[in-house]
Amino acid sequence: MWPTRKLIRTRRAAPALLLFALTLAPLVGLPGPSAPAEAFEWTPTDEEIQKYRKSWNPFSEGPLLIQSVDIHPKDQLSVRPFVFSQISEKSYGNQLAFPTDAKNGPVHLYSVAPLVTVTYGVTNHVELGAATSWNTFWARDSESFNRGRGGPMTTDSGLGDFSLILKYRPIVQDPDSARPSITNYTQIVLPTGRWVTGTERPPGGFAPLGRLPATRFGELGFTEGITFRKNKRPFRISGGVYYTYSAPGSDAGQTTYVGDIVNTRLAYEYFLDDQQGLALNLELATLHTLTWRADGHAINRGQISGSTVIGIEPGVQWRFSDSWVGGIGVLFSVAGQNTADSIYPNFAIQWYWSKTGKVIMR
Repeated sequence: MWPTRKLIRTRRAAPALLLFALTLAPLVGLPGPSAPAEAFEWTPTDEEIQKYRKSWNPFSEGPLLIQSVDIHPKDQLSVRPFVFSQISEKSYGNQLAFPTDAKNGPVHLYSVAPLVTVTYGVTNHVELGAATSWNTFWARDSESFNRGRGGPMTTDSGLGDFSLILKYRPIVQDPDSARPSITNYTQIVLPTGRWVTGTERPPGGFAPLGRLPATRFGELGFTEGITFRKNKRPFRISGGVYYTYSAPGSDAGQTTYVGDIVNTRLAYEYFLDDQQGLALNLELATLHTLTWRADGHAINRGQISGSTVIGIEPGVQWRFSDSWVGGIGVLFSVAGQNTADSIYPNFAIQWYWSKTGKVIMR
């Protein structure tokens, strides 16, 4: 069913494109058709939510590289430790190319970046989250090392960024139609590591490609995103687009401006065993540094000409118990421009708790 009774009466008769437009119109600020008796209510009804909750949706970890699109039920919580690592010894030039064209250097980077995310269902429509991280890296970027003569290694370990996350789901998927869940994603990234402990940023300044959303380490950032998910046995399909703006910074008394960032995600899950939550994942992740900023300032730091990296991750997920799930995968870049060519081994575990005593899959 659609989110309003007014739409229900016309659903079968309306063309598909019109229905799609009607669904998205309030989300992008466009006016919908007038309703003489009542206004549009872009909140799923209890009946819609219960219908979704009773549909096929195995309890499992889900994709590793995208936050769950559907949200926790009210008074349900999860804690998710996520360990992400990066190995990078090559880099792409200023033309979009495949890994076979990547060149050695100029930086050899090895890093481990654990991240812990806590999320809680405030209502059946709103979820709050917080994430904190740690960052450790080892890098060789000296001229002597790049010429094959050895050289010193730069290393640092310390507190990473802290994030606050708000998710609102105006549309929940309908098991009997093609309608997916649609969720709005808002995030504020606070550079607590730089502010509190003075943690150095790794060469390049980016959190790894698979961290969501990938932002520049040590910078105040604001992210808005729109995500979707659809369950169709034995598959689950998720995706999203995220736009990140970094506040102006400072370097040697000069105000610095870096390009905005666009992240995209697309994940396929294929379930081999519903009861064990055993599934194979194939996930696509992209990161694009833009050549402009939302505030209109000219870029004077970072990838002034922009950059792009495209990665693919095969993975596997499973269920440990009624409260514990996990997953493991390896992300590797398949194309890039003005960025590092890397592989990213990673794994996650997740613990669920519910006030009712019964955990419900998001």
